Amino acid sequence: MASLMAMEIRHLASLIAIADHGSFSGAARALGTVQSNVSAHISKLEKDLGVVLVERNGGSLTEEGTVVVERARRIIHELQDIEADVHSSDTEVEGETRLGCIGTTGRWLMPRLLPSLKKTHPLVRAIIHEGGTSSLIPRVLNGELDAAIVHFPIDDPELILEPLFSEDLVLLVHTKHRWSTLETITITELVTEPILLAPRNTALRKIIDRAAGTQRLAFTAQAEIDGVRLLTSLAFEGFGPAIVPATAIPGWLKGEFVRVTIPELPRRVVGWASRRRPIPNKSTRAALEVTKIVVAKSGDRQPGVTTTLISPIQTSSTVKA
Repeated sequence: MASLMAMEIRHLASLIAIADHGSFSGAARALGTVQSNVSAHISKLEKDLGVVLVERNGGSLTEEGTVVVERARRIIHELQDIEADVHSSDTEVEGETRLGCIGTTGRWLMPRLLPSLKKTHPLVRAIIHEGGTSSLIPRVLNGELDAAIVHFPIDDPELILEPLFSEDLVLLVHTKHRWSTLETITITELVTEPILLAPRNTALRKIIDRAAGTQRLAFTAQAEIDGVRLLTSLAFEGFGPAIVPATAIPGWLKGEFVRVTIPELPRRVVGWASRRRPIPNKSTRAALEVTKIVVAKSGDRQPGVTTTLISPIQTSSTVKA
């Protein structure tokens, strides 16, 4: 324990800088110091921990170094949160919040959220990371992100989940396809030919497969596409029909495609996910409140979106992201 207590923040910062910049010299430039200082910091850290953290012949992290640097990032961020929180008053919040957001939601939400956040809390700096639910949730859990706007269901006791809105799942079809003349389509019709689908390990695919399973039916994938925007683009180009969230197809977008309603599919719930411990910093909590306001004002204007109260049954499930 004594060796751990001897660790200094600057030693951890040097390790993070090496991880980010790939070398001792790059870390020194980023930190505004000389390479010998960075080397001394790493040597002291390695001595305290009793392991080698950085390969001296290339600057890459060892397996132990990779473990330590992730925890070091969390420590540095927690210290930054402490400083920001104690300097924030009840009315004036300052600090940084690192938010993840799925692309289909970010496209319409972020142009409204970021100006509103800046106006309401001018001292809050938001850093936005785009990704899919399956990639964003682990980053929330390991502390790399403070929170993420993702699609539910998610089942993890370490997370606080707050639904924001729900949206339709629709079939996107090129005008040359035989289904393009339909206004609605049943699951029984959909399983008669292969279609473009999200991968099986995603929340979107699990919602779709569960709906088919209740009728003892199963979809056949023409291809599995990991990424809603790419999935949508392929359908636009006529590669095949695809089941996508309504917000993947902006209302202003025109082209040789049609949206076909699938009444038997449940609506997809999109919400806010953050860790229970440690509690989110003030900047992140402020961002959540502004997000709720923006969604309430603008959500219902988006195609297929509704912000009416969502049943808890829809947001708590055994399906993992």
